[in-house]
Amino acid sequence: MLTRRIALGAVGCVMADALLGGCGGSTDGAALTPAPPANPQPTPSGPQTIATVSVSASELGSIGTGFAGLSYEKNSMALPRFAPANTDLIGLFTRLGPSLLRIGGNSVDTTQWAASGAGRTSGQVAPSDIDALAGFLQATGWTVLYGVNLATSTAAAAAAEVAYAVQSLGPSLYAIEIGNEPDLYGGKYFPSWSVTDFEQRWGQFRSAILQVSPDVKLTGPAAAGNISSWTVPFGEHVGSGEIVLLTQHYYRGNGQSASSTVAELVSPDPNLIGDLVTLAAGAAAIGVPFRIAETNSFYNGGANGVSDSYASSLWVIDDLFNIAQGGGVGANLHGGGNGDGYTPIADSDGVVVEARPEYYGLLLFTLAGQGTLLATSVAAGALNVSAYAIRTQAGGLSVVVVNKDSTQNLQLSVDTGLSVTSAALQVMTGPALDATSGVSIQGAAVAPDGSFAPAAPYTPGIAAGVVSGYVPALSAVLIRVS
Repeated sequence: MLTRRIALGAVGCVMADALLGGCGGSTDGAALTPAPPANPQPTPSGPQTIATVSVSASELGSIGTGFAGLSYEKNSMALPRFAPANTDLIGLFTRLGPSLLRIGGNSVDTTQWAASGAGRTSGQVAPSDIDALAGFLQATGWTVLYGVNLATSTAAAAAAEVAYAVQSLGPSLYAIEIGNEPDLYGGKYFPSWSVTDFEQRWGQFRSAILQVSPDVKLTGPAAAGNISSWTVPFGEHVGSGEIVLLTQHYYRGNGQSASSTVAELVSPDPNLIGDLVTLAAGAAAIGVPFRIAETNSFYNGGANGVSDSYASSLWVIDDLFNIAQGGGVGANLHGGGNGDGYTPIADSDGVVVEARPEYYGLLLFTLAGQGTLLATSVAAGALNVSAYAIRTQAGGLSVVVVNKDSTQNLQLSVDTGLSVTSAALQVMTGPALDATSGVSIQGAAVAPDGSFAPAAPYTPGIAAGVVSGYVPALSAVLIRVS
């Protein structure tokens, strides 16, 4: 993780005072021991480990509107999924706050523009499909990164589709993505294919699009991998004058691999960290931001019983914060359908079935708010614990602590470095890492229509800028401080 981890052998008296009411030697016990909280957090059963989190003033990045987005296949537009009548899906999107929807995936390069089509037809997108998407976006307050076919279509067809999208979507259109994972086109769509071939074809499509939609924004390259040999060279070739956002895809591993387990999913991901370093340097040199525009746990649809498990709730929190710490401006979690692989929201032909475990991690992340990401240090022995802090736009502080240990509860002390007047704590829990149901935030589940009624937050202890509480085993807590 990018979060600094510091293993300390001892814990200071301040934390013990905050958690246990004092450790002796104090001449002002009343000042160090807070009054009994109004809604105390229950003491979790089982073994406990003392843990401390220290928040510094060092800034690591920022989390803005639309950071945590969703991604769906282009063939979703043939379903009654993105339509103003789909009130359940609208409710689940709205619950996450205004963000960015990406329409793309492998099916973008097999979907043809049908200017006179009737709509809701597999392999085609028609004007009525885009109109339905426009109504859905207006109802949710989201914008869209809209993908068009590069591999099996023509520049003229792409330009015509974009022209209609600009007209129909209006301000809900964030930008256009031309093609999907072009680094994998060789042998699939073209017998001979290189980054130079891609740049030339992409340029032809760009020119045609801008002739009819001169003000539309473009992004790219939406590569599957190959950051150093495809993503950054493409960005350097087109420059900030042709794209507004450098886009990259990232998955933890292959969902069909035996190593794709819940234990691997919640362990630190050094490959992501390395990729973010390369992307950040490349994007900075080009002069554009970068986004992980398609991501999830394991590719090939996910790992059954892993990508749809509670482990994904914990994983996605670390994943999103790591992307923010690495300089990314956001990420889009790919999904759709009702299979036993990955998707934040399960649906059957567009009809919502349920919010999956991964959705809860997304929700907790968004509940933490937007603002400046601050550096933290964690002392929890050898336990698998991560912590993050956001200085919110309102001037408060949100601290998220993720405890991935299966048995040890944390007696937590957070040194905020602030003069704290109030604090509130919420807990996300699940039965087990491999559980595919039973996830809740502050005791509440999210209904298929997005309704959500959590219990009142716990009131943690406060003493001299130190906030104290518990992080149960296999849980994540959100502490809001003012």
